[in-house]
Amino acid sequence: MSVWDDLQGQEPVVEQLRRAASSDAPTHAWLVTGPPGSGRSNAAKAFAAALVCERPELAERGCGECHACHTTLAGTNADVAFIATEKTTITIAEARELVTKAQDRPSSSRWRVIIVGDADRMAERTTNVLLKAIEEPPPRTIWILCAPSPADVLVTIRSRCRAVGLRVPPVADVAALLVRRDGVDPRMADLAARAAQSHVGIARRLARDEGARTRRQEIVKLPLTLVDVTAAVRAAAALVELATAEANSSNEERDAAEKESLLRSLGAPQTGTLPPSMRSQVRALEEDQKRRSKRSITDTLDRALTDLLSFYRDALVLQLSRAGGDAVELVNESLRTELAHFAARSTPETTLARMDAVNTVRRRITTTNVAPLLALEAMAVSLL
Repeated sequence: MSVWDDLQGQEPVVEQLRRAASSDAPTHAWLVTGPPGSGRSNAAKAFAAALVCERPELAERGCGECHACHTTLAGTNADVAFIATEKTTITIAEARELVTKAQDRPSSSRWRVIIVGDADRMAERTTNVLLKAIEEPPPRTIWILCAPSPADVLVTIRSRCRAVGLRVPPVADVAALLVRRDGVDPRMADLAARAAQSHVGIARRLARDEGARTRRQEIVKLPLTLVDVTAAVRAAAALVELATAEANSSNEERDAAEKESLLRSLGAPQTGTLPPSMRSQVRALEEDQKRRSKRSITDTLDRALTDLLSFYRDALVLQLSRAGGDAVELVNESLRTELAHFAARSTPETTLARMDAVNTVRRRITTTNVAPLLALEAMAVSLL
C-alpha cells in the first residue's frame, strides 16, 4: 500500500512527484493541472502525504501506513492545509488566512504544505494576495495549486510554479480502481467508467447510485426528442430540472446535517425562538449553503452538458466510421441503435456545429451570470 495507489493511469506524474518527495529540497511551489476527473486533488494530497511521511528512508516516503500519511489523506494533519471552495470563488479573506498559515513552522513534519484545490476560482486581486508568499515562501513551506489548465492561473503565479500535468485516465484503469477500492462489480464498473468518460468521482457515483444512472440516461436521450421549437423548450426545462434534482439530492441531507451540528455546538434550545446571537450564525450558515447550492447546480448543469456532448460525440464517431474512419468505441453503447439512426439523418459538419453550440452554453453558464434556463432554451433551439 502507498499514497499513490488511487492515482490510476497517471504513472508519469506519480514518478515525478515520488522523486520530488524523495528529495531533501523539493521545489517550493507546484501547479497540478488536468481535466475534471483526472484526480488533481488526489494527486495533491498524495504528494503532500509523501512530503510529510514519517519514514526516514527517502525511497519509502509516501508509505500510506504511517500516522502522517493517514492524517494527510484524511484531511486532519496539522501541517497540511487544504482549501477548496464550494462557493463561486475563493475570497481574499481565505487567501490571507492561508498566507498567515504558511508563515508557521511545521509542528511535527519536515514541511508545512498548503494545497489550494481551486486555484482557478480566485479573482486576480485574490491571486495577488498569494503572489508574495509563493515568490518568497518560508524555508519549510511548500505550495501546491490545482487548476484545470495552466491558462486558468495568472501567469505571474504560473511562472513561479513547477508544472505537473495529469491526463484523463483510461476507462480500464478507472474501472479497475472502482473494483479494487469500492468493491463494485466489474461489469458495472466498466459501464460506469465509460459513461463518466473516465471521471473517477462521477464513475463512482454512477456505479453506486441507480438514480444517478437514470438521470444521466434521460439527459443523453434529449437530442432524440428535439423535433420542433416547442419540444426544444421542453427539453431545456427538463435539463434544468434534472440537473437541479441531481444537485439537490447531494445537498439537502448535507445542509440539514450541518445545521443540526451547528445548533448542537451552540447549545441551542430544542424548542422556541433562537437567541439573536445564534440566529445570526444560523443565517450565515444558510447564506453559505445557498452559495454552495448555486455553484453545485452550475457544476451539475456543466456535467449534464458534458453528458449531452457524449451523445453528439458518439454520433460523430458513427458518421466518420461510415465515411471510412477508424472505428472507436461509443460512450453510450446501449444507445447504439438510436445513435445510428440519428447519425444517418445528419452530417459530420452539422454534428460539429451542434457540439460547438453545447460548448458555448457551457462557457456561458460557468463564467457569466446568464439565466441557465434561457441559455439552454436558446441552445436547444439551435440543435434542431
